[in-house]
Amino acid sequence: MELKPYQSRVLQDIDHYFELVDKYQNYVQAFTIFWNEKGLEVWQLSAKSLPAYRDTIHGCPHITTKVPTAGGKTFIATNAIKTILDHLDPLKPKVVVWLVPSVTILEQTIHQLSSSEHPYRQKLDLLFQNRVQIYTKEQLLNGAGFSFDTIQWQLSIIVMSYDSFRSKNKDNRKIYEDNSNLSSFAWLMKQTISWNEDSLSAMNVIHNLRPIVIVDEAHNTTSDLSIEMLQNLNPCCILDLTATPRENANI
Repeated sequence: MELKPYQSRVLQDIDHYFELVDKYQNYVQAFTIFWNEKGLEVWQLSAKSLPAYRDTIHGCPHITTKVPTAGGKTFIATNAIKTILDHLDPLKPKVVVWLVPSVTILEQTIHQLSSSEHPYRQKLDLLFQNRVQIYTKEQLLNGAGFSFDTIQWQLSIIVMSYDSFRSKNKDNRKIYEDNSNLSSFAWLMKQTISWNEDSLSAMNVIHNLRPIVIVDEAHNTTSDLSIEMLQNLNPCCILDLTATPRENANI
């Protein structure tokens, strides 16, 4: 499955934005320069202006790709993982948290990224030399193939719903509970602990791995609870996908 011309342009824009982040070491400034180069002014109130970067999640680039319905946003994101990783420390574990808003989209995304017959998974295998593993919430909590050793040599994509992180439901709160299945990460936690240091929970492990976070249907994540969820994940960057960006989106 090949990228359509407009999808390629989206990826080129993502790549160039991160080139600017690398150059200026400032993701807010990079956003301004990116749009200035396209003839648009940031801050200025005119027909050729757009709002300034909203630094909602401090400490990491947070950008939005506005993709029309049926525009192939999942395929764009699949390709964007490699684009973004090319701008990160090559020694950093390649961990992605892929967030979706519903059970239906959750099941669909897991299938698309897991099935060897699906074009999205085939693209991932091509980009990462068949070193790709998709994890559900249950697999993560059970430590099924998810360990400090395995994430060193593969792309690890954890697909979960928003509610797994922001729900008050007891089953969904297990991601915050101490978990002996993740004991292989104990060394990492001792070296880099920065949050909730008494717990070897799945959330704490993810937090310390500083994943790339992909947010599907991101217009559903503007509440204070959703912002807290994203902050707790401690991402190295966030890529939002939506056809209808909200006011705080950095398009």
